[in-house]
Amino acid sequence: MPNYPKIPLEPSAEEWGSLVEEITQFLTTELTQLESAPVTSSDAGLSQFTPTGDLSSWLHQLFATGFNTSHPGFMGYIPGGGLVTSALADWIVKTMNRYGTAHFAAPKLADLEYKVIQTFAQWVGYDDNAAGVLTTGGSLANFTALVTARRKMLPENFLQGVLYCSNQTHHSVMKAANLAGFSARNLRILDADENFKICPEKLTQQIEADKSEGLQPFMVIASAGTTNTGNIDPLPEISAICKAHSLWFHVDAAYGGSFVLTERGRHRLTGMSEADSITLDPHKGLFLPYGTGSILVKDRNALIEAHEMRGDYMPELDHSRAHLDPFSLSVELSREHRGLKIWLPLMLHGIEAFEIALDEKLDLTEYLLQEIQRIPEIQVLNQVELTTIAFCLRDASDAQNMQLLDTINQCEKVFISGTTLRGKYTLRASILGHRTHKKQIDELLLALTEAVALR
Repeated sequence: MPNYPKIPLEPSAEEWGSLVEEITQFLTTELTQLESAPVTSSDAGLSQFTPTGDLSSWLHQLFATGFNTSHPGFMGYIPGGGLVTSALADWIVKTMNRYGTAHFAAPKLADLEYKVIQTFAQWVGYDDNAAGVLTTGGSLANFTALVTARRKMLPENFLQGVLYCSNQTHHSVMKAANLAGFSARNLRILDADENFKICPEKLTQQIEADKSEGLQPFMVIASAGTTNTGNIDPLPEISAICKAHSLWFHVDAAYGGSFVLTERGRHRLTGMSEADSITLDPHKGLFLPYGTGSILVKDRNALIEAHEMRGDYMPELDHSRAHLDPFSLSVELSREHRGLKIWLPLMLHGIEAFEIALDEKLDLTEYLLQEIQRIPEIQVLNQVELTTIAFCLRDASDAQNMQLLDTINQCEKVFISGTTLRGKYTLRASILGHRTHKKQIDELLLALTEAVALR
């Protein structure tokens, strides 16, 4: 801890104002210097992390190493933007410290969280019978969907149940299945097709084979924006298969779901509204800080029945649309109110600002794809549908592609990541930061061409 002057647990107005001013100055300095700072920094070692009487200096040391995911040049993994207006909401919520997840305790806050869920439901094409809950992210959302599907579709002894996904599905699904009581024998991970998508024919064959073995297929998990390549599974075809076999259809749209705000996104996400449940991650497609996810369920009663369990000291839940208590729809009981961190940015910036930003990311991706395809030594591996491009050196070893990635990232202006596709090490650029613009794409292209030339 820094050797900072001690203040009482309940600061005076002057002490509080001084502390707020110092932290505000720190944040302002960090944000205004983002573009000139390196996008990644190596750890200088714990010996360099020394106590100091200057709180700002101590905070700077704390955040000085690792990935700077708020940097305009960060295009690794799936970026999270960190809008400051959302952070302001979090500051307000945590300072006021209201129990905002129950209507009887904080009616307006509970209503606001439900209003956010209603807004998301309208975006994806759900009607007023839908419900949902704001989560820490896609992992908890996928877990909530799986538990809801298990409760709705399977008997109490559910160990004959089988769920289906592709080998491009986010690993949180496998973790959720394990936590929900399913072993590896209950999970069918299907090989994706040449475009890294679920193959409907293989899915149907596997469902029918499992039924013939006396098993009970109950759920299919499709992706609307895979982590590796950003590809979208054939949602209409999967929906039809689920209806034919009476299966729960879940769409993990943590990455891609927010693109329904754009015309191109709505077209590419056709069929998502047919899902029984949908995962959306505002800390991805809405550029909000990490820790902001959501799960939407078309039939709100299914969500309630899977999660509601109340103590004698709590009032009865009002199942009317306005009073769906978040704590009754989730594994979480005590948690912070999450509605304001989403609603405040939507209110201050307007939904149009998010539509424009998402369209810009699609435009930047098309531009980057066009320019990468001009480099003879580079091969693009995926059918680009959202904002991720997977590429590698032609006829090169994994070690050579790893070296290419290292050389690109050493420029310190941009950062991209790697993955493995069809057994081959692959580079991937994912464009989803609200601060990322054409300048950063040009810097990536320059770093790429220079790295290729150095081979």
